[in-house]
Amino acid sequence: MTTNRFQCFTISITPFAEDGAIDEAGLRRHLRKLGDAGIGVYVGGGGSGEGYTLTQQETDRLLRIAVEELKGRVPVRAMGVEPRTAGQMNAFLDMAEAAGVDAAQVYSLDVGHGHMPTPRELDAYFSEVLSNSRLPAVFSTHQSVGYVIPAQVIIDLFARHDHLIGLNVSHQDPGYLRTLVDALGDRIDICVGGPHQAPLALALGGHGFLTSEGNIAPKLCMSVIAAAKAGDNVAFLERWGKLMRLFMALYGNGGIRVTKALLGLYGLAGGVPRAPRLPAEADALARAKAVVEELGIADIEGW
Repeated sequence: MTTNRFQCFTISITPFAEDGAIDEAGLRRHLRKLGDAGIGVYVGGGGSGEGYTLTQQETDRLLRIAVEELKGRVPVRAMGVEPRTAGQMNAFLDMAEAAGVDAAQVYSLDVGHGHMPTPRELDAYFSEVLSNSRLPAVFSTHQSVGYVIPAQVIIDLFARHDHLIGLNVSHQDPGYLRTLVDALGDRIDICVGGPHQAPLALALGGHGFLTSEGNIAPKLCMSVIAAAKAGDNVAFLERWGKLMRLFMALYGNGGIRVTKALLGLYGLAGGVPRAPRLPAEADALARAKAVVEELGIADIEGW
């Protein structure tokens, strides 16, 4: 197993001020913290980055700030949101390329109204998007759109488009992950969505994981990867166990709302959620804070 390709990316929050504007000073401070930890960064994502609330102009500004703060320090990538059409994805990739990011994620198609595109429609969508841009691209197959892209559709697309450099797999089926790793893992980097699948991904020949928890504990996230690279299973399990406890303290307990509130509680750049999200409930924040203190996250991160 080649461990030097093991990696971790966090999907950055977008700090907002009380008036709803992007807090640019807070954003820069947050990104510098991530860069100092050495973790790869995706910006503008529809979940942790609240990308669905951003205007096109705000997204462009966000990408440019991320490039200014992180380019050459850690991998900086554009994530964006699930598009309804190939044209929307093309426009995002053009924006990302102009901003100077290292790569951009190509999201699964969301045709709306609960409908699912056919394999032929998916191939046509991705083919159009990937033919439009030469920016290094990371393919996404994600449970959030309500369907699974057939593995063979993905494999065939990678065979035709050599600027696809990675694959983000956010499904829970280990057989699906194994099929993709076996077919593509020697050529491109494969990451899973969330730290809960990290050991499985690495064991099957994948290369890492995406995490929202890196917004709070980027050094802890990178210490998990460091232990895996070193082949230190004891350290890996101990660190991964802490990361999983943090994951469970956030996921289903307010998610990004609590993440932002925790950052603010410890004097870090978190900002507030943007409507329609509301700030975290006090009891949810208290539960998460208790876990952060129990795990000694402040000491790990050097707050």
